[in-house]
Amino acid sequence: QVQLVESGGGLVQPGGSLRLSCVASGIIFSVYTFTWYRQAPGKQRELVAGIYSDSSTDYADSVKGRFIISRDNTKNTVYLQMNSLKPEDTAVYYCKPRTRGYDYWGQGTQVTVSS
Repeated sequence: QVQLVESGGGLVQPGGSLRLSCVASGIIFSVYTFTWYRQAPGKQRELVAGIYSDSSTDYADSVKGRFIISRDNTKNTVYLQMNSLKPEDTAVYYCKPRTRGYDYWGQGTQVTVSS
């Protein structure tokens, strides 16, 4: 059974930083592209960042230069380092492997950026 457990969210002031983690199990971790998505209430789900099996990365324009996605294949863990946070970054953040036959989702972790 595939399991995805996100953690590290919380309340932070504008300009602050958070580091999100996602521990995956039940898959051959190292061969998969992993992505971070976010969704705010009433808004469309947004692809934030991706990291490929060779560790190359892509970012949405809205977070480029502020967020860094990384992975540790020895720990089956994907990270999202978020710096210079803005109120518009407030959302539930989810990690997801890029799979063909089924979409797997974890519980997500809430990030709130507010004074």
